[in-house]
Amino acid sequence: MTKDKWGQLRQRLLKTVGQNNYTNWIEPIEFRAADDGIATFDVPTNFLGNYVNQNFADLILHELKTEDPTVKRLKFAVPAVVMAGEEPAEPAPVAAPKAAPKPASRSALATAPLDKRFTFDTFVVGKPNELAHAAARRVAEGGPVTFNPLFLYGGVGLGKTHLMHAIAHELRQRRPDLNVLYLSAEQFMYRFVQALRDRKMMDFKEIFRSVDVLMVDDVQFIAGKDSTQEEFFHTFNALVDQNKQIIISADRAPGEIKDLEDRVKSRLQCGLVVDLHPTDYELRLGILQSKVEQQRINYPGLELEAGVLEFLAHRISTNVRVLEGALTRLFAFASLVGREINMELTQDCLSDVLRASERKITVEEIQRKVSDHYNIRLSDMIGPKRLRSYARPRQVAMYLCKKMTSRSLPEIGRRFGGRDHTTVMHGVKRIEELKTQDGQIAEDLELLRRALEE
Repeated sequence: MTKDKWGQLRQRLLKTVGQNNYTNWIEPIEFRAADDGIATFDVPTNFLGNYVNQNFADLILHELKTEDPTVKRLKFAVPAVVMAGEEPAEPAPVAAPKAAPKPASRSALATAPLDKRFTFDTFVVGKPNELAHAAARRVAEGGPVTFNPLFLYGGVGLGKTHLMHAIAHELRQRRPDLNVLYLSAEQFMYRFVQALRDRKMMDFKEIFRSVDVLMVDDVQFIAGKDSTQEEFFHTFNALVDQNKQIIISADRAPGEIKDLEDRVKSRLQCGLVVDLHPTDYELRLGILQSKVEQQRINYPGLELEAGVLEFLAHRISTNVRVLEGALTRLFAFASLVGREINMELTQDCLSDVLRASERKITVEEIQRKVSDHYNIRLSDMIGPKRLRSYARPRQVAMYLCKKMTSRSLPEIGRRFGGRDHTTVMHGVKRIEELKTQDGQIAEDLELLRRALEE
């Protein structure tokens, strides 16, 4: 087993554990040696070594055995500091006490890696995301703070992380003088716990309060972590008081994040909260057309039959990542077999993706369609108001969720502002009754069902 082989194995681990876990936990460890069936890795801190040992050791060991079957177990060690004139010592075991903490430095502000592909130039704008894009552009200018925080939320693959990276890229280019810190909520939590263990809380506070722009991705991951929420709240307040810009993303609106403290929810709602809606057909087609140009650079000469992109935009409506992945696979497959990309090849190559995408209607799509149909705000339909003008559309949406998705009643209730499953059951029953008595309700249900199945 060599360090080069470890580099290859790490890339396989990246695909398995995902970018966030890889950046936080796998990338910092370095392969040292493999002797007597023990593979030793250098780790920067005891905390990181313990975490990797508990959560990823089996996976790493499995991958190592594919290269070296003699490896039986793993050892994570913090390298000993060697003074001039001394012999190098054995690496310190993970369980050993830590050395005295070093003073905080500017390097501690290192931002999480940014994907160079995620820029404003590569972000395809359509009706579902135009407000989020415009708000992100405004913040990326680096001028005076106008709304704080900017809170972007939406489901998986709708472009939240793309916009976050694009803002960071733009700020680096326009305002290199600004101290921009981008990280995931998991990384914030990791740095906080590490500071507690290393007794460096003052350094941690100083670092996070010295940034000009703080960007935290997937903030829902701090929900339920009381001490992390506490520190996040104080950091948030300190930066707002200094008129520093904060940009947050999550998979749902602040008020809908379960186990998030009320004071944190209140703070997150005090700026501009923007919803990235599920993609529509036109936006999906636009994304595919932009990605085709990139694929043609990688696979010059490949022919693409008319109608293929339109077919994919109609059939794959789950999220943009699935859509882009399908296109990448299609071009690679056509290149390998030396065939034109036509409808037959597309259906053969992507049969599993197309099967999985059939009738995958989400609760969020139903809520959006119903609120648009009845011309009310989504927040009012999901919220606590009991006015008939909100209650009836809410019941229609609950009915459609029960009929058109595989979600359970308790799960649907949670998506409607944390309502009890009996409320959903009552709403479904009421619409069942009304659709036989009220022609308008029956017509609305049919129109909505067709719109959702397009």
